[in-house]
Amino acid sequence: MARAWPADSIVPLLELVSEAAAAGNTYRLSEAQAKAILDLRLHRLTGLERDKIGAELNETVALIKDLLDILARRDRVMEIIKEELAEIREKFATPRRTAIEDQEGEIDIEELIQREEMVVTVSHGGYVKRVPLSTYRAQKRGGKGRAGMTTKEEDFVSELFVASTHTPMLFFSSLGKVYQLKVYKLPLGNPQARGKALVNLLPLEQGENITAVLAVPEDAALWPQLDIVFATEAGTVRRNKLTDFDSIRASGLIAMKLEEGDKLIGVRTCTEGDDILLATAQGKAIRFPLDDVRVFAGRTSVGVRGIKLAEGDKVISLTILKGVDATAEERAAYLKTKRHDDEAGDSDDEQVAAITLDDKRMAQLAAQEEFILTATQRGFGKISSAYEYRRTARGGSGIFNIKMAERNGAVVATFRITPTQEIMLVTDGGQIIRMNARDIRVAGRTTMGVTLFRLDEAEKVVSVAVLDEDHLTEGDNHE
Repeated sequence: MARAWPADSIVPLLELVSEAAAAGNTYRLSEAQAKAILDLRLHRLTGLERDKIGAELNETVALIKDLLDILARRDRVMEIIKEELAEIREKFATPRRTAIEDQEGEIDIEELIQREEMVVTVSHGGYVKRVPLSTYRAQKRGGKGRAGMTTKEEDFVSELFVASTHTPMLFFSSLGKVYQLKVYKLPLGNPQARGKALVNLLPLEQGENITAVLAVPEDAALWPQLDIVFATEAGTVRRNKLTDFDSIRASGLIAMKLEEGDKLIGVRTCTEGDDILLATAQGKAIRFPLDDVRVFAGRTSVGVRGIKLAEGDKVISLTILKGVDATAEERAAYLKTKRHDDEAGDSDDEQVAAITLDDKRMAQLAAQEEFILTATQRGFGKISSAYEYRRTARGGSGIFNIKMAERNGAVVATFRITPTQEIMLVTDGGQIIRMNARDIRVAGRTTMGVTLFRLDEAEKVVSVAVLDEDHLTEGDNHE
């Protein structure tokens, strides 16, 4: 490496790969070149091998010149690419084994979703989740329940529904807007999971929150036959056709104009001939015909008065009942014959004359009878016949729904129920209990009720849901 070696005839070759060729036809070896020479075996350095080494050098130089020419000429690059692609085609040109054909129709992602009954839970703080109904087993009335949702200290479960994974859910907000999601798009969790914030599922504005949730029929062909009724905390009601909400944009749709400080507490579907039952937190209720509320053409109106509230009272539930063609005398006679307990009295109903019903009329009234369940904050409740709720004109003060007492607390839920159904009660601590309606005795409208849910001193019931009999799965354990 310290010596200058004569370059002689290889100077042009060195200039191809290096700019370090020395003047005077000499060249100094680099460290790599010196090591390569030292690594050669002795016989490679003999005169016999020198010609072979020279031939290899000439081949290498020719390759270098060719590669440099390729890099300098784009037409040669493209020609090489063509040749290589043609070679690949010839080598791998096997006939296609699959056929690409036009598909008639489209595959809907919902067809891949398994149909399953889900318990949809919404918290006051705006968290939602779905849990398979089979997770919850039925318990006896008065049990301690099980954990239903993990919540923050200031949060609590406010809504609970049971619906199929394909059921469309309408979410109504505090700004009077409505959004739609299928149940299968809600986050799946276990009973103790907190769920996912609705603000991450729906395009809610700043300060907007969901105040009412409605499950609508999965079959869109049924929608034209149904109306939708809105009820607010201040006692206002409004009626629209359900088809007014058949095309809800992803960004939401205006559903109802709300007065300042008012909010939606219930939205239900109904048909001609139905009755509306509004219940308040202070134990009052009013029942009036659906026809008393006209069908509004627009979605931006306020509505009309449904019930006149006492100071500090508010509407807590909206229930749809079937209209029954029965006089006050017939209702009183039926209830007197049906039950013989002192608690069945209708203390604030009009006085009716005593009449006797024949077996045929009794059977007709029994077939049309509906039952109303009322539950309070402290876990007490009762079931009463809907015949005890007389039909009156819209806008009145209502009648007593349950006997109020300090032990009961405020009313949290009033809705229609059948003996074959089950109910689920949820507390602000996330506890849930599921029980059979047949375990709750039928009592008079103005009774105090019985214990449904044994609660800790600081815990309160905040939501009650009804489970239809077709929601009961074979694997449920009914104790």
